[in-house]
Order: sequence, then C-alpha cells, then structure tokens
Amino acid sequence: MTAPPPLEHLNERPFSFFPPILGVEHNEWTYVRSTWSEMLVANTKSGAEVWIPRQYLGELSRVDEPVMIVGLRKELQYKAGSVWPYERRVVQMPRGLAEPPPANPEEVAASLKEPPGRRGAQGPETRIGLLIGAAIAIGLLATFVVVSVLREGPLRPKVVFTTKDQSFLELTRDDGYFEVVRKLGQPKDDRWREGGGELKFRVLAYPERGYSALLMGTERESARYVGSVDSNWHVVHAVDSPRGGNTLPLLRNLKPF
Repeated sequence: MTAPPPLEHLNERPFSFFPPILGVEHNEWTYVRSTWSEMLVANTKSGAEVWIPRQYLGELSRVDEPVMIVGLRKELQYKAGSVWPYERRVVQMPRGLAEPPPANPEEVAASLKEPPGRRGAQGPETRIGLLIGAAIAIGLLATFVVVSVLREGPLRPKVVFTTKDQSFLELTRDDGYFEVVRKLGQPKDDRWREGGGELKFRVLAYPERGYSALLMGTERESARYVGSVDSNWHVVHAVDSPRGGNTLPLLRNLKPF
C-alpha cells in the first residue's frame, strides 16, 4: 500500500482536494488531526469537519502556488456527515428514440414521387407512434430513477450476512489476536500482508466457519479487529471507527490476499 501524504506537516496551511469532494461548495481545507486509519480536515468556509480514510488520499502537489493540492485516489461524495466513493450511473436511451437512423437516399427519392394524399395519410400515424414510444421510454426512465434513489438514499451501507456461523458478531474493534482466538478458536491459516504504507492487515482464516477475521495495524502483534469476510471475500461484518463511521468502505476496497 502507498503511504498517505504527510498532511500533518501542513499544520494550518490551507489546501484543496483534486478531484473536489462532491456535495461541498467550497474546496479549501485545513488539517486538524489524524488517527492510524483516517485524517480529519476542516472546511475553511463552512467550518465543517470531515474524516477522510487514508486509503483515498493520494499525492501532494510539488508546486504549491497558488494553493497546495492533495490528490484523491477516488472521486468522493459528501453525504450525511461522511464521505463515500461516488459512482456515476449512466442511462443509455434506446437508439430508435435518441437518434433516428440515417435515411436511405433511394427511399427518400421514392417517397417524394408518391401522391401527396398518400404521404399525408401516413405522416400523422408515424408521428403518433413515435410520441407513444417516447412517452413509454420516459415513464420507464423516471421509474428507474425513483427506484435508484430510494434504494441508494443517504442511508449508511448495510452488511449482508452470508454465513450460517455468526460468531464474528461477538468481536469488537478493541479485540486483538488473542481475543479473537479466545472467541473463535485457533485459525486454520494466519497471514500477514507487509506493505509500504502505514496500515497492514492480518487475516485469521476459519474455513470451517465460512469466513475470515481481519485485523489491521502497524505491527503484527498490535493489530486490532476491523471486520470479517466470507469465502468469496464479501464483507459480512464491520465495526464502528473510533471517530465515527465504520470500516465497511475500507474492507470493500481491500483486495483479497
């Protein structure tokens, strides 16, 4: 993992994010404080304070004039007091409605030779058919947008339990290796992923239970529990962060190892 930018060295010096955080009008921030997994920044205009997970922070700009730039690895959106990865949804209209097919020159010439009465009889029917089709398409699009909004909403993401054994619900963010072993037993596999960044992960695998417990920290022995994933690396449990929010976004972006 790439080390996060040293925002601590900025002190009270203002900076801007790139790309800007969606949902925030004024893109100027100052560093407040940090934990092992997140950094707290404050908006210089509104005074709002937001925790940014370190995994989303990129590089600092080498040139700081007229303002220092802090890169973001993903486009973020501000909702309900927290930031979340933003996913753009694109709805493609059917080609028949959005862009009529090019006319055949021979067909156009033939239609001009037809009697005026015949052309006039077919025109209104064709236009009515197109209007009906467009109305149906617009209705379907509106229904899709409403359903998407209701499903997404400003609610916090939920974890879906996919395992029969749910003993992981007894684990907390304060549990280390020995607390996990005391509650779940000895793991079948114990993996530690070294990296170049500050955060490292320890995986305690329990195949007979159908999931693995994940611990995170700077040292193997001091790592603490952050959640569990099933055999397909789907998140089945997340814990609350010390400064608000939870570890679900972090776990969803963690690649299997």
